[in-house]
Amino acid sequence: MAAPRLDPARALVRRRITEVFNDAERGERPVLRRADALFSPDSVAWKVNGDVTTMMIGGVSGLLLQMLHPAVLAGVWDHSDFRADMHGRLRRTAKFIAVTTYDHAEAGRAAIDRVNRIHTKLRGVLPDGTPYRVSDPELLAWVHVTETISFLDAWLRYAEPRMPLAEQDAYFAETARIGEALHADPVPRTRAEAEALIRSFRPGLRADARTHEVAAMVMRQTLGQPAVDVAAGVIMQAGMDLLPGWARAMHDQPRVLPTPLVRAGALTTARLLRWAFRGSPNRRVHADDVAAF
Repeated sequence: MAAPRLDPARALVRRRITEVFNDAERGERPVLRRADALFSPDSVAWKVNGDVTTMMIGGVSGLLLQMLHPAVLAGVWDHSDFRADMHGRLRRTAKFIAVTTYDHAEAGRAAIDRVNRIHTKLRGVLPDGTPYRVSDPELLAWVHVTETISFLDAWLRYAEPRMPLAEQDAYFAETARIGEALHADPVPRTRAEAEALIRSFRPGLRADARTHEVAAMVMRQTLGQPAVDVAAGVIMQAGMDLLPGWARAMHDQPRVLPTPLVRAGALTTARLLRWAFRGSPNRRVHADDVAAF
């Protein structure tokens, strides 16, 4: 039986989102939800990681938090082509989360193994002469905790403000398996542990000229499509707004829009994308390969 045809508006929105998260020139397609994924369909991770808007907002916020750590910033600065392809870096991060959450378990484990192989090769020296290794478990712990708490906080703000603390704790407990597989240590298993871990890192965080340069590049991302770029601007501002007050102060980035307008715009974007993906093959659990678009 032929799949039902999408109305033109939904089809256009889905196509634009597909272009944002997939490299069409390489034949990439959206990740579908598989019954044999690393996480079960009834997991909190499936719920939180499945919302396009909150994951984008959380991804931006997490990246802005991560770069406040001098060694994380150095790793991006020394070993990434972010200046030429910041969008590609953000897209690859989103793809990793999607694959490890929803794709076949084998594909998820393969993605983790690829990242681990890359990490073992990357090292360098901070501007003050301190050596660093990207594979340092403590460094990976910072990346993991900032990413997970940012995804969850975006979900709380724009999707489920009354999410019970028990479910929030479950999210950290579930995603701990990814952090541990990436050799992060320590890895929090509750919200309280995550917040305590972030507090423990704060004395070593810094914001210098390089931090501000990378953050500015993140905040001004465009794709050359006016309608998409307007939404992207709102997402970027919402990501900065999601940061804890102390982190926003460290970044010292100008507010382009008033906070109420940013939050209203992000909520509107979230509702639009949820409408566009209602009934999508991407929202169903699949046992076999099928076309998503």
